[in-house]
Amino acid sequence: MPSDADLVAILLTLKLAGLTTLILLLLGTPLAWWLTHSHWRGKSVINALVALPLVLPPAVLGFYLLVLMGPHGPVGQFTHAIGLGTLPFTFGGLVIASVLYSLPFVVQPLQNAFEAIGTRPLEVAATLRARRLDTFFSVVLPLARPGFLTATVLGFAHTLGEFGVVLMVGGNIPGRTQVISMQILNHVEAGSYLQAHWLAAGMLVFSFVVLLVLYSFAPYTRRHH
Repeated sequence: MPSDADLVAILLTLKLAGLTTLILLLLGTPLAWWLTHSHWRGKSVINALVALPLVLPPAVLGFYLLVLMGPHGPVGQFTHAIGLGTLPFTFGGLVIASVLYSLPFVVQPLQNAFEAIGTRPLEVAATLRARRLDTFFSVVLPLARPGFLTATVLGFAHTLGEFGVVLMVGGNIPGRTQVISMQILNHVEAGSYLQAHWLAAGMLVFSFVVLLVLYSFAPYTRRHH
């Protein structure tokens, strides 16, 4: 059975994944919308930066975040100057690293959903003198619902499975940055394979159920819209 330390790691992981997904949806929605409709020539640079975590080793991303947020990095010096201290090996630093690491898993599904809508519904709404904000909430969001579902599921699930970025930026501090992936590593290093099986099997089942729900409801949602 899971130990008290395992339960703490599970709750911390769910908290991290939930907060990261919420932040990604708030930041990723306007970013994906801008990437879809912007005609700026340098847009490809932003697209490449957003997609960079897909191909960049997590340890590399974690290392540079550690340098930037450390006491000698520009971000670390800024946070220290305003009284926040340094972010590495804190839950806040872990959230920032998770947002950057999971960014493409939220932005790209939203971007694909916005591109699939096209400009025709927006033009119709404009002829009816609908304001842009009203058009977005009453027209775009309902039509892009499958994309939001995919982005939410992928962003949440991807954050649950983080390891390299967590290790570099968060470390392995019980109750603060020790998430499920780190706790599994602790059990393996200690030779507690039964405890590792409990956590690993739980992650496996949860990930499968999440993807099963996603693939089951996505075709229905597309047909409905």
